[in-house]
Amino acid sequence: MMKKQHVAGLDGIDETHDATRRSWVASANGHPEFPLQNLPMGVFRAGSRARLAVAIGDELLDLQAAHELGALGELRGETAEAIQTETLNAWMALPAALRRELRQAVWRLLCENVPEGVIGARLAGSLTLPRSSVKMALPAAVGDYTDFYAGIHHASNCGEIFRPELPLQPNYRHLPVAYHGRASTLRPSGTPVRRPSSQICQDGQPVLSATEKLDYEMELAIWIGPGNDLAHPIGIESAAEHVAGFGLLNDWSARDIQAWESLPLGPFQGKNFMTSLSPWVVTSDAMAPFRVPRMAREAGHPGTLPYLDGDSDARAGGVDIAVEVFIQTARMREAGEAPHRLSRGSATALYWTPAQMVAHHTVGGCDLRPGDLFGTGTISMASHQDCGCLLEMTEGGKKPVALPNGETRGFLQDGDEVILRGFCAREGFASIGLGECRGVVQG
Repeated sequence: MMKKQHVAGLDGIDETHDATRRSWVASANGHPEFPLQNLPMGVFRAGSRARLAVAIGDELLDLQAAHELGALGELRGETAEAIQTETLNAWMALPAALRRELRQAVWRLLCENVPEGVIGARLAGSLTLPRSSVKMALPAAVGDYTDFYAGIHHASNCGEIFRPELPLQPNYRHLPVAYHGRASTLRPSGTPVRRPSSQICQDGQPVLSATEKLDYEMELAIWIGPGNDLAHPIGIESAAEHVAGFGLLNDWSARDIQAWESLPLGPFQGKNFMTSLSPWVVTSDAMAPFRVPRMAREAGHPGTLPYLDGDSDARAGGVDIAVEVFIQTARMREAGEAPHRLSRGSATALYWTPAQMVAHHTVGGCDLRPGDLFGTGTISMASHQDCGCLLEMTEGGKKPVALPNGETRGFLQDGDEVILRGFCAREGFASIGLGECRGVVQG
């Protein structure tokens, strides 16, 4: 067995992260996204019911079936109950230690040298299904959705477009800025995106019109675990335990609607028409090898208030997740051409960590609940070639992006498909992925 490691200050490394271990699910071995070392959680449709699953290679493990066959060992009562529900909310509500125990039980079940009596080959067919044969649902019933603005390069670039005299507002370096989004329009990857209509300003006058400036935003999804009671803030040193896992999030944005409505209160119909989510939740435990120090503060930084400044968060509160955005236009699809990568970024460019977001969200007494969702805000890099949305990349549509087939895009057109992908890599560990988040624009 792999002994617990402490690699570059990382905690939480155990045998489930051992890159040499293989699975009896053959497609998992060397899989670029879902090897044995990942085991993300999700929800799939089986007839009229939804069931919980773990992704393993090109297959998924039916957690309820595994439990009913006794293949997961002796799970504690609340853990056993949590995996027999139709959403991940009850699993997210479990303490971090119980979520970790379930992951370890699944890992033991799926290992190549599975112990005699845990599961026989005759049961394999009743436990796993090809992922391509099922429809995935949203991972959780989301009560509240908060979208942060933690990508400092995105904030700076947008500020340069709209407020060149003051690109970053004075509060940005003091607190994680956010707004509350619309949970009812969250949809799983693959759901078509309807071009929204609302008021926009044309020649100084408001008109009701379909947006002409539809955009995407490349973000991470942060899924909230147990949460807190009203008026009981979560401290920074325990905040990471309230993050159940990570995914991909596309916060579709209508920039002309947003520009007209946002002053003075911020986004409304320019963003509430739909937000797309990847279906798999990569657990916080799977992310242990990919924790990094939070983003370094520049010289002259005003300092961080103590409630946002924990030692463990400073040391390993960040996540090293590479993110990419691709586009495939209708013409590209008809010609059989592969999607074109527009940009690539990294979550290391987030100015605030997930734990800092949790601590700030609750400092005033707000209660978070299992299955609540955070968006990190758009992930962009310092280079204009690697921006996480078209607004930045094209400087508000003034400099359209040239595609390999000769087309150009200032903003999205009907028939365009936007694809987000994410993955983690670190020497000495198996690489893992977050899956995909897709959506085709419809008029």
